[in-house]
Amino acid sequence: MQESEDFKEFYKSRDIAVPEQSSSNSSHFNVFSLKDNGFPANSPAVYSKRSFYKISLIRGTNRCHYAGRSIEMSGSTLMFFNPNIPYTWEALSDETGYFCIFKEAFFSEGLRGNLKDLPMYAIDSKPSYSLNAEQDREVSLIFEKMISEVKSDYYLKYDLLRSYLTEILHFAMKMEPAELLYHNSDANGRITSVFNELLDRQFPIETPAHKFKLRSAKDFAQALSIHVNHLNRAVKQTTGKTTTYHITQRLIAEAKYLLKHSQWNISEIGYCLGFDEPAHFYNFFRKRTKMSPSNFREDIASTNNL
Repeated sequence: MQESEDFKEFYKSRDIAVPEQSSSNSSHFNVFSLKDNGFPANSPAVYSKRSFYKISLIRGTNRCHYAGRSIEMSGSTLMFFNPNIPYTWEALSDETGYFCIFKEAFFSEGLRGNLKDLPMYAIDSKPSYSLNAEQDREVSLIFEKMISEVKSDYYLKYDLLRSYLTEILHFAMKMEPAELLYHNSDANGRITSVFNELLDRQFPIETPAHKFKLRSAKDFAQALSIHVNHLNRAVKQTTGKTTTYHITQRLIAEAKYLLKHSQWNISEIGYCLGFDEPAHFYNFFRKRTKMSPSNFREDIASTNNL
């Protein structure tokens, strides 16, 4: 899995010129026809996170890989993609539809509220909504209005586009998510998958100044915009181990790697792993390995010299 795709990479991958409202704009918004601006069949989208939100109306038979789960979709589906969750999809038939991409600032700068508070963008959400023919026509009309407005010279067009975006969000919130796409346990699985992905992204630590930032279950819960008890329960039910256990195991594994393969002193290693005081790192390491960091490094050196 690659790093998060940003707007620049998005436009480059589809051979689309970057619009005047450039990809560096914190409130960027754009909308496309899937037929004209999806990936070609020989160049599927990479499974990764994105640096932006995305809403798609997808018609056809598709398989979406989302937060470690695969979702089979057939017919017309309204899909909400969260930048905190890695995803891609593969077309199993000819597909048509629309999609729009936008930064959170585009939504929040002109409206009250937070996208993370909406049910379709919660980490444990069910992001797919199956549409009947009438619902497809209604949502398609909104996307067509978006496409027309993006091309217009109306000086308040982004205010109007924000209204169309809000209309789609409210349309979905009036519906029940497509229950048949999921099992009840999938919410816990999605939370655990995103937790693991956030944990993985903190490694490897490449310089002593590269400090490990998310060190506790509370840190991860805040990053995922969920309550720490919700995170702990999901991880425990999915893996049988606590959130703290998984964090600790990764810290110990990285500490051993750095002690074995780097020339950094022990204080530097402790600092980059989030321990401001060397004594705290010493106690943490010794408690879990029954050896001090210096003894572990000495044992590795003596073994290599044999």
